Amino acid sequence: MSKILLINGSPHKNGNTHDALKIMADVFEKHNLSAEIIQVGGINIKGCQGCYQCSKNKNKQCAIKDDLTTIMTKCFSDDVKGMVIGSPTYFSNVTSETKAFIDRVGYVSKSNGGLLAHKIGTPVVIDRRAGANFVYSAINFFFGINEMPIATSTYWNGGRARKFGELANDLEGIQTFQTLAKNMANLVLKL
Repeated sequence: MSKILLINGSPHKNGNTHDALKIMADVFEKHNLSAEIIQVGGINIKGCQGCYQCSKNKNKQCAIKDDLTTIMTKCFSDDVKGMVIGSPTYFSNVTSETKAFIDRVGYVSKSNGGLLAHKIGTPVVIDRRAGANFVYSAINFFFGINEMPIATSTYWNGGRARKFGELANDLEGIQTFQTLAKNMANLVLKL
């Protein structure tokens, strides 16, 4: 069965970013796609050190051994056909854990012949009021440089919320995530 990984870059394991990813996971499962939400925010991961060991070793691994090691292996798995990266907006950008994920997973992928190429990607952004466009861009840049087609929706892939559970009040955001998941599922199943 084809699998979609949903990366939660929020340090709040059950916050609004998780809620958005869960909305999408439910749609993926209705399309007979396996969906797994993976917690990246708040875990012990370091940023890329620029050591180039992944380019030298070509073993599909980062030289830094931490909580991202197992997650990275999942990302490169052949049964994973798509990846959703979700992040709340922190000072008009992704969380530090999301950025570490992007840098390290992206570098290992490119250094090993494009391990993410042709998997479908899409961003999910939660913001209180503004700054989401930079988060949206940062995640899409990751997909673009890794040769990953990007799934779209009827509007930007964002939800408005601040306090836990507030995403439930953003009906347009919920509809956007449902349509996004449906469109991504169709792409995965066609490719």
